[in-house]
Amino acid sequence: MANTKSAAKRARQTTARSLRNRRVLTRLRGLQKRAVGERPDVKDVRALISAVDKAAKRGTIHRNAANRRKARLNKALARTGETPSAVA
Repeated sequence: MANTKSAAKRARQTTARSLRNRRVLTRLRGLQKRAVGERPDVKDVRALISAVDKAAKRGTIHRNAANRRKARLNKALARTGETPSAVA
């Protein structure tokens, strides 16, 4: 239990942020499952890259983690024969 008003407000803010971040991360996991399959669809990969960029911009995931995920996606897409430049 918070002892001061400011600590109570911080607790409320933390709860709200945690819920928001959890929702974003859950969406990223769902998009990742669709984008990384037997034959990744360019449209799904594009949607995932966009979502990863937005999550990094807002601070939900680290900037370097976002870049690493995008690099791995482009690498996987290149293995299937699609051009990564068409995705980025």
